[in-house]
Amino acid sequence: MGSNSSRIGDLPKNEYLKKLSGTESVSENDPFWNQLLSFSFPAPTSSTELKLLEEATISVCRSLAGLWTVFTLGGVGSKATASPELSSPLANQSLLLLLVLANLTDASDAPNPYRQAIMSFKNTQDSSPFPSSIPHAFQINFNSLYTALCEQQTSDQATLLLYTLLHQNSNIRTYMLARTDMENLVLPILEILYHVEERNSHHVYMALIILLILTEDDGFNRSIHEVILKNITWYSERVLTEISLGSLLILVVIRTIQYNMTRTRDKYLHTNCLAALANMSAQFRSLHQYAAQRIISLFSLLSKKHNKVLEQATQSLRGSPSSNDVPLPDYAQDLNVIEEVIRMMLEIINSCLTNSLHHNPNLVYALLYKRDLFEQFRTHPSFQDIMQNIDLVITFFSSRLLQAGAELSVERVLEIIKQGVIALPKDRLKKFPELKFKYVEEEQPEEFFIPYVWSLVYNSAVGLYWNPQDIQLFTMDSD
Repeated sequence: MGSNSSRIGDLPKNEYLKKLSGTESVSENDPFWNQLLSFSFPAPTSSTELKLLEEATISVCRSLAGLWTVFTLGGVGSKATASPELSSPLANQSLLLLLVLANLTDASDAPNPYRQAIMSFKNTQDSSPFPSSIPHAFQINFNSLYTALCEQQTSDQATLLLYTLLHQNSNIRTYMLARTDMENLVLPILEILYHVEERNSHHVYMALIILLILTEDDGFNRSIHEVILKNITWYSERVLTEISLGSLLILVVIRTIQYNMTRTRDKYLHTNCLAALANMSAQFRSLHQYAAQRIISLFSLLSKKHNKVLEQATQSLRGSPSSNDVPLPDYAQDLNVIEEVIRMMLEIINSCLTNSLHHNPNLVYALLYKRDLFEQFRTHPSFQDIMQNIDLVITFFSSRLLQAGAELSVERVLEIIKQGVIALPKDRLKKFPELKFKYVEEEQPEEFFIPYVWSLVYNSAVGLYWNPQDIQLFTMDSD
């Protein structure tokens, strides 16, 4: 079997290539496919062997092609389309195949070789030798991979691949965090979270965890405040003519928290959103006034919810249940959860004030504007310690504003705050342990990822039919 003949078996070469690749768009002059056809195979001795050889050849060639096309996701640098999986069926099939293989469980006597390969591949520009302990090693162009991933985040499978690479391959993670154009990757992820109502929950989880992994790096947390964006058209709550990537990230994460509070009420989503904000808090820089306002607005929302649950709990203790068959709501548990979130928000605000007060006059302004919100938590046993610095900042700047007189303009208040930051002795702010959260997969991640991957195969694989009545791995109405 070779590429020099115009016929392969009983088929013209161009027809055989279409059958081999599974697509109509392949060219008989394509160097990749011609290279595959140049390999020699033993001659079959029977029709059965011929059939098996043909099936094996097609399977192997498509798999090899997949390892190449999956990393270009249908063509690096090509114009993005609304449905990339439809315009590039081979890339889509290859990506799904790779995700299925990478999520196979380890054998009892050997780890999954596909996962090992995903965890260890390197950049083509990296000339260092692979350790002998890595049996499945290869190299690809990281720049091409990065470009493709930035372009294709509208699909679940591309986001899942990005998560897999960031989480499991330290070479990729180091490369991406060193990029000077991280906005090209972060903005599509933020769009996924912003349009949370239109996305399935798994896609939202993956996007959020990607942000959490990125915020584990202090360099990332600093650099995102240096990237200035203009006219973010997809953010519709407010016209953002100019804002840093860091402030936009804060806005989108807070919006996700608020959506979750009113709709899905998923504790897992809450925890990861707050963890990402906490990781960034010590490096908050020049927060946009709207981002500062939204931080305090979220605290206000939590405070109201806390008071409401506390009031409901008090009323239920005074009264009696209308029916013995109807259990009372677990107000104590609800209160505990809300207080955990409130404390985390106070820790995030405190971390910013302690580490970067002089960089964030807009946050101080927002604190002073809503200072009454914090009064009830000053003596609360769950928050008394973390409130010390916040109370000190509010008291210190309130005093300086009082001395400046009444009816101050916004510009004058900000000027007083900037002057006060210089005058405030830093040793008066109590030091707390640095807020740092690291993403760790659950003990049995396959219980989440295997059904998720196969649901993607079911919903987006091209030309494959699965009987819905036979699906047992996931529910048909599953996200």
